Amino acid sequence: MFSKISAVIIVVCCLSVPSWAWAQSSVGRVGPVEDVAAGAGESKRVEKSEPKKDDVTKKTKPSAAKKDEAKRDEHNSAQPHASAPLTAAANTASEKPQTNSTTDAPPKASVSPAREAAPVGLIPPPPPYIAPTPVSAGEHAGATANTPKSENKSPSVPAPLLSAIYRVGVGDMLDIRLSNGTGHDSTLYTILTGGLLDYPLAGDPVNVAGLTTDEIATRLTAELKRRGIYDRAQFQVAVRDYTSHTVMVSGLVDQPGAKVLRREAVPLYVVLAEALPRADAGRAVIIARANGTSKTVDLGDPSALNELVAAGDVVNVQTRPPEFFYIGGLVAAPGQKDFHVGLTLTQAILASGGASIGNNKAKVLVTVSRQGADGRLLPTVYLLNEIETGKIPDPRLQPGDRIEIGRKH
Repeated sequence: MFSKISAVIIVVCCLSVPSWAWAQSSVGRVGPVEDVAAGAGESKRVEKSEPKKDDVTKKTKPSAAKKDEAKRDEHNSAQPHASAPLTAAANTASEKPQTNSTTDAPPKASVSPAREAAPVGLIPPPPPYIAPTPVSAGEHAGATANTPKSENKSPSVPAPLLSAIYRVGVGDMLDIRLSNGTGHDSTLYTILTGGLLDYPLAGDPVNVAGLTTDEIATRLTAELKRRGIYDRAQFQVAVRDYTSHTVMVSGLVDQPGAKVLRREAVPLYVVLAEALPRADAGRAVIIARANGTSKTVDLGDPSALNELVAAGDVVNVQTRPPEFFYIGGLVAAPGQKDFHVGLTLTQAILASGGASIGNNKAKVLVTVSRQGADGRLLPTVYLLNEIETGKIPDPRLQPGDRIEIGRKH
């Protein structure tokens, strides 16, 4: 009996050795078992032979790569929901699918965990973040280069009014004081011929003609800094004696002659207040030094007295020449009448004895004809009733106007 059992064991061992050797040789190959190049006889024996427990374990046991992948999947599923899709996507993109070398089953597809939806109504989703665009000097330069020339220009700064500034000239006396200096020299300096200012600390004489007091202080500061005396000298400059700006006044005034100006330009009434016009003075003729033109100003017109007079101008005060207006038609005293500044149409009619129209003023027409620049008369028609009731303003007349009063047909 024992001999029979031994014989069976030996036979089984002999039969299992080729299949074990064949299985060991096919483990390192890629692909299914059927692809292994072997003889027909050996294939039949492999099919008939029963695989060992170790072979089955090798076929069913997952590879080390799959174990690592499973661990990563478990780790990703345990992480917060916001980072899980990103980690799974990164693992999937970085690793290539591996082929199972011990089984015919298709490779396992890695499925990324689904993103869990946030609870509704508890935490609102954050708004999308939009980064602000930085503003840099380069962008400003580019914008300036692409902008039309008309837009690149800075808004024009209006020039200072001539009646608000004074530019020094020859003969003016200046009071110059160095605030942060230690010297006790005289502070009064007269502008010499050629517009030169001889200030000792500045070295050579400085040309200051046509400059304001602020501009003179700036120039002296620059000269002292250039010479290395003061880096930040602070000057206070003022005009002590005005001499360079004058206007000549002549004619019907009690005090003719040169009148000194304390600004680049002053209104006419300032000059006349110093010249004292006479009672018979009626107008002033201003001859401009800048362009040589002349302008006649009526002294009876308050707005005309605001005419600016500049240095070097000549003002001649004269009597007013006789001026008239002419009226005719349905009026009590027609003819030539004296004119004065500010005369209105209704005043001219009353000065002529009034209109001879009875009580019916609704149909009275008044025609005012005025001579134009080309010598032609330009008529303007008014309804007297509309003027007297205030529907339209009472028009002002000018010297030489022709007034005709008639009825409306």
